[in-house]
Amino acid sequence: MAEIRTAEVDDLLKVLAAMDDPDAIFALLEDLFTVREIREIAQRLGVARLLSAGKSYAAIEAETGASATTIARVSKCLSYGAGGYERALAILGQDAAPAES
Repeated sequence: MAEIRTAEVDDLLKVLAAMDDPDAIFALLEDLFTVREIREIAQRLGVARLLSAGKSYAAIEAETGASATTIARVSKCLSYGAGGYERALAILGQDAAPAES
């Protein structure tokens, strides 16, 4: 993913890292993304939480409405990704265990 790490992306990262007010961050998300995109991103974090808790794909699909493809994508990131989901789950007070298929 190094090819997408541009000056513009670094600017976005600086802005996000500097923001500590959830309402201000939400306002930025509303301006940057569609409602659907915000929901999809939040859903992926929920899927990561459930995968790290050892839930099955079927249970996650039923609970979140996420597709099997989305669940598999999140699972792959938990197993082989850059560690972003693990950091996010740690912030939320959960340890990310290896994902099960």
